[in-house]
Amino acid sequence: MLWGPTKKKLWFFTLLTPKYAVSSLGNLQPPEYKFQIACRPSQDSRIPTVSSGMVLGETVLPRLPHMESSTRRRPAMGDTVVLNPGLGVGHLVPMVELAKIFLRGGLAVTVIVNVPPGKATDTSAAVARAAAANPSVRFHVLPTPPDADADGTVAPDAAEAPNPFVLLRRMNAPLRDYLRSVLPSVRALVLDMLCFCADAVDVAAELGVPVYVFYTGSASSLAVNLYLPRMQAQIGDASLGEIGDAPLSFPGNRPFKPTDLPGLALDRHNEVYKSFLHAFERIPESRGIVINTFEWLEDRALRALRDGACVPGRATPPVYCVGPMISAGGGGGEEKKHECLAWLDAQPEKSVVFLCFGSMGTFPKTQLEEIAAGLERSGQRFLWVVQSPRSADGGPDLLADALGEPDLAALLPEGFLERTGGRGLVVKSWAPQADVLHHRATGAFVTHCGWNSTLEAIVAGQPLICWPLYA
Repeated sequence: MLWGPTKKKLWFFTLLTPKYAVSSLGNLQPPEYKFQIACRPSQDSRIPTVSSGMVLGETVLPRLPHMESSTRRRPAMGDTVVLNPGLGVGHLVPMVELAKIFLRGGLAVTVIVNVPPGKATDTSAAVARAAAANPSVRFHVLPTPPDADADGTVAPDAAEAPNPFVLLRRMNAPLRDYLRSVLPSVRALVLDMLCFCADAVDVAAELGVPVYVFYTGSASSLAVNLYLPRMQAQIGDASLGEIGDAPLSFPGNRPFKPTDLPGLALDRHNEVYKSFLHAFERIPESRGIVINTFEWLEDRALRALRDGACVPGRATPPVYCVGPMISAGGGGGEEKKHECLAWLDAQPEKSVVFLCFGSMGTFPKTQLEEIAAGLERSGQRFLWVVQSPRSADGGPDLLADALGEPDLAALLPEGFLERTGGRGLVVKSWAPQADVLHHRATGAFVTHCGWNSTLEAIVAGQPLICWPLYA
């Protein structure tokens, strides 16, 4: 079996390399390499439920300045935690879940919204969904920097426009203005890791606001990233992509090849990589690190973090596990049900393969055609979320309709939708992922391996077919 429970009730997650052609799904052949990771299903008592994860997360509250445990004293009226998720829907979603933890402690919560370049429409839609589902959370959209156009895109003549953190750095001024307007009610500023790349910690220090970092990835990746500045210093002027294939040893992780690192980490001259190194050098300046994970899943990496192995010679801030902190699904009423959920209702149990590659998971037309060919040959029921390919110059999406949605007729093989219409559904741009993963008809999840998606699948008890992309 490619996926499924064994007699010992262990899910087997199968990792397929990007070199493994998806078009072979209809006639499975051994890929170049494949290995399986045994993971207990979500019913295991060592995996916290979403609600118990939130209770665990409340241990952060007593650490906030001037705050005591909510069981001993209720916060004063107006006590506020400000959360800044940086850029991207993938960072906004877990930050909203973190907001719920602070709400349970009696705190008011404001989530800052930064508009990524060229993503004003997508950001507005994501915020609207989050606000509708969480009416107690306030959302504050920071004004667009003066050198950005009306759609939130950095102007072409901006000096450092290729670096995405340039925009976040420009957002520090409106962030400072907003925080000043709500002082002294702000008890803490919680920053996404991306904001550390843009030195938002300096804004908090200037205003005397305690700052925490919320790391939306895994503890294992945090251990690697915190150690990267030291690793880079050890190899001097060389880039990690130039030192050969000898495995690297990072605290809390098994050794792996340099080429297994994100591509940007392989070139020490890459400006985005320099921003990341800068951010991870500054994270120890925070009052604490909040991670969306849980002890049983990543005990090895968490030990390395807490023992100080990842930042030798420096003090490591307290590490708080608040996961799995994800949407449990089922948030909308029947009248608001997404079309794909109604379609799933009509499918047999555990019969549908769900393909979704995150908010930035785009493929060129040729790759989409290969995926379509694989799905068609497989004879498998499927639900597939498709996004338009991105243009190389950051302009409008390619092969999109007048509304900016993917033009499926232009992107997919001729006749594909008609030939597979009885057993497959292609959804444009977005689907309620948590609801789909918890649906009785879903039997497997093809994922880009983003941490939100991974946790959602673990909690839902779904086996994963992994296609690592940008995550």
